[in-house]
Amino acid sequence: GWAGEGPGAGGKNQRVCHATARLEMGSLWEEFNRLGTEMIVTKAGRRMFPTFQVKLSGLDPLADYVLLMDFIPLDDKRYRYAFHSSSWLAAGRAEPAAPGRVHFHPDSPAKGAQWMRQIVSFDKLKLTNNLLDDNGHIILNSMHRYQPRFHVVFVDPRRDSERFAHQNFKSFSFPETQFMAVTAYQNHRITQLKIASNPFAKGFRDGDPEP
Repeated sequence: GWAGEGPGAGGKNQRVCHATARLEMGSLWEEFNRLGTEMIVTKAGRRMFPTFQVKLSGLDPLADYVLLMDFIPLDDKRYRYAFHSSSWLAAGRAEPAAPGRVHFHPDSPAKGAQWMRQIVSFDKLKLTNNLLDDNGHIILNSMHRYQPRFHVVFVDPRRDSERFAHQNFKSFSFPETQFMAVTAYQNHRITQLKIASNPFAKGFRDGDPEP
């Protein structure tokens, strides 16, 4: 559950090179991943479930850090869901990549001590398929696969800090958080698991007509 950059992490600033991130709710993410996680994208923007949450350690308690996320395409394919075989099939080349956006955690910047004190939750992040979105949501193409990435950035107080930008961050990605962007769930088992494990889906469980 703990991720690091591996052997390629050389040359990083002391303030970030020891940073580690543990994915929270890892077993739930793995349960979804086994089925083939799907995340809804809407014009207005939809929150992710499971929510991307991490527990950080190894930061300098007194240094300032910005935390952010981005999403990278896993391949150059577009997919379709084959209901008869309950599986995803490649259906041609990917559409042109949506504008690459990053989502800054709203508490950024903050001291390392604050980030390490509690679980960091990206519960404000929303996914959209609206290419003209002006709300700052992450823009994704439906029926394409994505890997969320998490970045810890040391806020370098040096005047010429941009010279060291490549040394001042550390990135983490958890393979079990990969997902297919969809406008409606394709795999009914994903729908069932979301309803069963999402506290906000209580109305669906109880047969309550309220949204």
